[in-house]
Amino acid sequence: MQLSSKTIDDVQRKIRRVANTSANVVYHPTSRYLIVSVSHQCLYVVKNRVVLTYYQVSTGLKGVGNRTGSEQTPLGLHRIAEKIGDNAPLGSIFKARCNTGQIARILTTENEYSEGDNITSRILWLDGIEQGKNKGGDVDTHSRYIYIHGTDEEWRLGEAVSHGCIRMANKDVIQLFNEIIVDSLVVIIK
Repeated sequence: MQLSSKTIDDVQRKIRRVANTSANVVYHPTSRYLIVSVSHQCLYVVKNRVVLTYYQVSTGLKGVGNRTGSEQTPLGLHRIAEKIGDNAPLGSIFKARCNTGQIARILTTENEYSEGDNITSRILWLDGIEQGKNKGGDVDTHSRYIYIHGTDEEWRLGEAVSHGCIRMANKDVIQLFNEIIVDSLVVIIK
């Protein structure tokens, strides 16, 4: 599902507005950035107003929201604070951001469920940039441990079923991890 030019323009205006008022944002118009569309259940890689590629994702079952404990996907402008899992085998299971050494069985058949809500293959840990919206206090994306990460329940991608994180197919999250850098911007929209 493609994004409209208007949506991309609106996102770029938001990035410029926040970048002009925040010392924490480094934005170059030619940089790659990510747009996560909750309504489309897609993550888009954008550069120079052009969608380079997109991936099917899964966002929060409980919808969107920025409060701690809500299990919702946070809206707004974020940056990739940390990349975790470089060179881990596909399907590696992470607990508390550490590779456990276990490999998950990737479930691709409908109605197959894993025994845990596994975080697999790679982690891109998000940090909110908008003070009071997704940064600080009880709306802090980073302290909520909101990630873009792999999932062992790949058949559920395209549905809102996560606990607030953005789930991706394992091959996709590895590709994204290899192509995107720390401090890249991520805009999560409805």
